[in-house]
Amino acid sequence: MTDPISDFLTRIRNASSAGKAECHAQHSKMKEAIAGILKEEGFIRAFRSDEDERGHKLIVVELKYVDGTPAIAGIQRVSKPGRRLYYRREDIPRVLEGLGVGILTTSHGLMKDTEARRNRVGGELVCTVW
Repeated sequence: MTDPISDFLTRIRNASSAGKAECHAQHSKMKEAIAGILKEEGFIRAFRSDEDERGHKLIVVELKYVDGTPAIAGIQRVSKPGRRLYYRREDIPRVLEGLGVGILTTSHGLMKDTEARRNRVGGELVCTVW
């Protein structure tokens, strides 16, 4: 697998559109940080670490629905392994004029686009969620 973050976002997108209660993916610190931001913003209900039958660490994401409609209308990978996209703090794009969230990896760790602007740091735009 060349892009595990893209795989994680695709699993969330597919499970959400299929109406699943939760989805599973291989665990990593970055995936856990992304799930933490999604929970903080109210896009998912919860997440936890778990193990499969062979002892491999997994991250389990409990999806959120509002009246049967997925809370995540869209989730998109922006910076890819073949084309990394870095933004200065003043150039960070707004997702749906502020209705969505951009997730950036900065020198201060993973953070939302609004936090990056407030902390006056730029970085790599990992994904956008709306």
